[in-house]
Amino acid sequence: MTTTTPRERAREQTLAEITRIGREHLATHGAAALSLRAVARDLGVVSSAVYRYVASRDELLTLLVVDGYNELGGEVDAAVDAVPADDHRGRMHALARAVRAWALREPARYALLFGSPVPGYHAPAERTTGPGTRVVVAMVSIIEAAYRAGGVVPPETPIDPGLKLDLDRIRGEMGLTVPDDLLARGVMAWSALFGAVNFEVFGQYGADTFVDPAALFEHHLVVLDQILGLA
Repeated sequence: MTTTTPRERAREQTLAEITRIGREHLATHGAAALSLRAVARDLGVVSSAVYRYVASRDELLTLLVVDGYNELGGEVDAAVDAVPADDHRGRMHALARAVRAWALREPARYALLFGSPVPGYHAPAERTTGPGTRVVVAMVSIIEAAYRAGGVVPPETPIDPGLKLDLDRIRGEMGLTVPDDLLARGVMAWSALFGAVNFEVFGQYGADTFVDPAALFEHHLVVLDQILGLA
């Protein structure tokens, strides 16, 4: 069993507090206006003390990005796991609803992850790729399980040779057996899901276009079922 020292626990607690305050500032001021000095002030310490834990504004942004991806991924995993493993359609719907619910509850953090890039900030791939792909990995896993169980039979659609090379690489990297067309449709479902959530979170439909956006989203899920061939 791995144990932590009091010093390590104190550091973890301080980082958790810095992240919490960073989330609050993100919601209030936006990502571009994040300031370690302001975080230090709310933490009740001098700014030099914060720099011992977080070296720069970009480091703070990375903490918030990883925190957001992991919270979203955790809620998606919990929602999917609550549905029987053989209910592939139900699991896909649970995933999509969890993404939408988190995005509407945490619009500033969703915008940090999926909105316009923060000027001058480049997320380090070695720290953000794993957390950032949790949702799409969960989605592809549902599609793969449905295919292996015979729960989805995609139509045969011609695939461009260049696209086929990309799909072959993705299939190999993720250990998938789904055919090209179904994998391509999975990518379409992924982009369509986040496109629908983006439109709602960022007000792209317009204020008075849909009285009940949730009903539109549910219809969107039915269309995605048809795209994927989920029963």
